[in-house]
This record gives sequence, structure tokens and C-alpha cells, in this order.
Amino acid sequence: MKGIFSVLVENKDGVLSGVSGLFARRGYNIDSLAVGETEQHDVSSMTIVSTGDTRTIDQIEKQLNKQVDVIKVRRLEESRCISLEMMLIRVSYTPTNRGGLIEICNVMGAKIMQLAQKSMMIELHAAPETVEEFINLVRSFGILEVQRTGTIAMTRA
Repeated sequence: MKGIFSVLVENKDGVLSGVSGLFARRGYNIDSLAVGETEQHDVSSMTIVSTGDTRTIDQIEKQLNKQVDVIKVRRLEESRCISLEMMLIRVSYTPTNRGGLIEICNVMGAKIMQLAQKSMMIELHAAPETVEEFINLVRSFGILEVQRTGTIAMTRA
């Protein structure tokens, strides 16, 4: 089971360390973590994705709510939210397969950010599953480097 948590926290030193320490002490895995300042300078928003059984996901929510610097915890239902991730990936190509790589980018909505003689850097903003699918599609070309953000998510209106 996947747990997606939207956590509002005080924007001050040590908060991220405290939250990640909670996961480490309890033996919970963080699949994805994204943190950013909100429209209020003194409040940050964390999107934390973790997996586990129902009991584990419930415990994570309870433990997050006990943290001193946590303002609010919301568990997001995967089916009722929009989740996005950003990825930069550098893929090698040859003159013969370059067109195929460009076609994959066009179909998947990826943007070519830099074109070098034997590689291209590609940017993709998409659902985490789509990012995984893109990686699998370009793997045969030769992935040279990958950088991914954590998942960010919001409940649909």
C-alpha cells in the first residue's frame, strides 16, 4: 500500500532532520520526499510517499502528527490526487537511432533541453508512473545520468 502524506511544517532549521529521523528510528521507508516553502514564508510543505501495510501507513500518520514542528498532516488518496515528478535524464544516441529517441520524447511529452554530439538531456514532468515508463522506454539507448525530484501531490478540487 502506498501512503501519500501532505505535511505542513514550521519553516525552520532541523525540521527535515526530525521528520526523516522519525522514519529512520521506526524503520519506515521514504520512497519520495519533496519539501518547499509555501505562500507563507514561515511554513513549508512536505510531500512524503511511503509504502507499507495498512497498519504501517496508519502509524506513520500518527507519528507525524506527534512531531512538535508539524502543523498539519493530510493523507492523500492516490485516486483523488494529482501527483507529479520532474526528471532530467541524459541519454546517449547514435545517428541511426536519434529519430527514435526524439519520437519517444514527442509522444511522452518530454522536452529536449540540450543536444550534444552523442547524447541529449531530456526534461519530463509527469506522474511518477509515467516517469518510470519513460525510463524503461529509453533504457535501450543508454542512460548516462538521471536526476529525479520527489513526488509532489495535491487533492483534486
